[in-house]
Formats: sequence, structure tokens, C-alpha cells
Amino acid sequence: MQNRHVNVPNFRNANVGEQQVKALAWHGKGDIRCDGVPDPKIEHPRDAIIKVTACAICGSDLHIYGGIIPAMKKGDVLGHENMGEVVEVGPENKALKVGDRVVVPFTIACGECFFCRNGFYSGCERTNPDHEKAAKLWGNSPAGLFGYSHLLGGYAGGQAEYLRVPYADVGPIKVPGTLSDEQVLFLSDIFPTGYMAADFCNLKGGETVAIWGCGPVGQFAIRSAFLLGAERVLAIDTVPERLALARETGAETIDFMKEDVYDRIMELTKGRGADACIDAVGTEAEPMASADSMLDRVKTAAHSARVERSSSTPERA
Repeated sequence: MQNRHVNVPNFRNANVGEQQVKALAWHGKGDIRCDGVPDPKIEHPRDAIIKVTACAICGSDLHIYGGIIPAMKKGDVLGHENMGEVVEVGPENKALKVGDRVVVPFTIACGECFFCRNGFYSGCERTNPDHEKAAKLWGNSPAGLFGYSHLLGGYAGGQAEYLRVPYADVGPIKVPGTLSDEQVLFLSDIFPTGYMAADFCNLKGGETVAIWGCGPVGQFAIRSAFLLGAERVLAIDTVPERLALARETGAETIDFMKEDVYDRIMELTKGRGADACIDAVGTEAEPMASADSMLDRVKTAAHSARVERSSSTPERA
């Protein structure tokens, strides 16, 4: 095993005598700190430990930063878009070896339950120990996720020097040496998300696709729609830089704060409308766009607060 420990005696979470690594940790709304945290260790025979060589900030991390996601605890390590080099492997993990470069998907999947056997890894039934809390919020529980609250397992994320990967013989994707980290990092989450949205459109070639939201997911959805055969993409947002980036890739743009989206789509398609639509807005839509969007923001905040109270209330014996 490589010596991967660092001396971080001044970090807030450091305990005397405990090996520490550096990581970005949540301490409250708008409060993210670089802390010393416990060095991850093999906890299950199928685990692996990776030295993180690249990670990204997902748009959904901003929901945590803004206080929208309930069931966070001070010191939780963030990050679910990660890749790196394998430095330690559990004894039952035959898929990886020390030295492998891997991209780590954001969902943690066992590979053996009903959903995993049928290819629905994000619905894994075994990796979220907090599944009952998640079901209260969403109706059903997804798989456990890296760095994304105690609704989804409380797993440490990869915005850190090292990361423990549970069931590492299932999810991680080996990366050939001919590809750089920058070329493959987005396979961890954001690119597959946008691609899957376009794939759900069942494009045959020649279609017009309307995409609401030109953030990272929307940008990948635009590119994926063209890749899968769309003739036109109508990209809807209000942030100038996002709209400019969408235009660079061939999309026609609509600023929803300056023109009526429905009327503009009908005008651009000569009254026919789009053949397929993608919602790539995410949890926090622009609240000033309409009365409906303001109401949605209020409902989201109220529901999240109820779940937070429920998850933090001790159960009666």
C-alpha cells in the first residue's frame, strides 16, 4: 500500500494521533471548508481506495451549498464527480488492481439486486442505508450517492485527496493511458446525464429538440441531441454566457426573460412545435420567470424543511 498520508495538524477536524487527508467539507449553508478528515480505509472486501486525480463541482452540489438539500451534517465531505488511481483493493475485488486509472460513477451499485441485474443501477436496493428517509422525500429511494447527504447514505465524497469506493468491482470504469483526465472525467455524471436525456427522445434523424436549461447538463444534452441525429436544437435559458455557449454548438437560443417561449417555439417551427423536449433545469428554477416558478420555489423550500425536521427528529423507542 502506498504511503498516502499528509501532515495537516492545523485542520479543524484533525484528531490527535489520527492519519488525515485533505477534503472539502460542508459546515452549513454557504460554508464549505478545506478540512483534515480521516484517511479512508477498506471497510468491505469489495472496496477500493483511489487517489483522486480529478474531480468536478456538479450543479447539484450548489443545492447543498445553498441549503436546499436536507440531512447534511457538519464535516460531510462533498463530491460525486471523481476519478483517480487505485491505491488499495479489497480481497474480494477481482475487477481492479493497484495502479488502474478509473472514472467513478456517482451512483453506488451492488451489481446483485433486482434493479442492478436489470441495468437500473441508480435504483440499487442495497447501497442506501437511509432509504426510508429518501422515500419520504421522493416516494422511492435511489441508490447511495457519494458526498450527497444522509438521505443517500452519508458516503464521503471525492472532493478529497483519497476516496473509498464501495462495491468497486461494479461501477468504476477503467481508463486507457491514451486519454487524459480532462477527456474522461465527465463520464462520472454530467455527460451521461445529458446523453440519457437525448437518448430518451428516441431520435431517428431530422427532429427539432427543445431543451430547457443551458447549464452543464443542458450543454451536454445539446451536443448529445445533435450526435443522435437532431436537425435543430432550441436552447432555452436567460444567462448570456450559457446561451452563447449553446449557440457555439449550433443551437438556436431563446431567452425566456425576454420573449414568450411557447410563442417563439411555434414561430421557429412554423406552428408545429418541437418533436421532443428535455427539462435540464434541475431543482432550483429561476423564481422570477413567472408566478408558477415562484410558487415552485416556495413548495420546494417548504417540502425540504419538512423532510429535514423529520430526518433530524429522534425516533421513539
